[in-house]
Amino acid sequence: MTEAEARAQYGEAVKVYRSKFRPMYYVLPGKTEKTLMKLIVNTETDQVLGAHMVGDDAAEIIQGIAIALKTGATKADFDATVGIHPSAAEEFVTMR
Repeated sequence: MTEAEARAQYGEAVKVYRSKFRPMYYVLPGKTEKTLMKLIVNTETDQVLGAHMVGDDAAEIIQGIAIALKTGATKADFDATVGIHPSAAEEFVTMR
């Protein structure tokens, strides 16, 4: 679900978590490529309504996130997950 769709359906009961960063893969060689991630959460139920990512390996990472969303994962579920470090994917479970 997009942020606009979530706001249309749930109004003010939507919180968006965002992260924009340079993955470690690019930091060490001094490259400037960035990654953008977003989680859209219903604040009344804590359910994650949507997730978006722009950056390297987005398809591989979003596939796992899509499974979590399909099973009704909550923001608390994401927060309770140990991130794999160093990886871009860990950002989805460390957004606060």
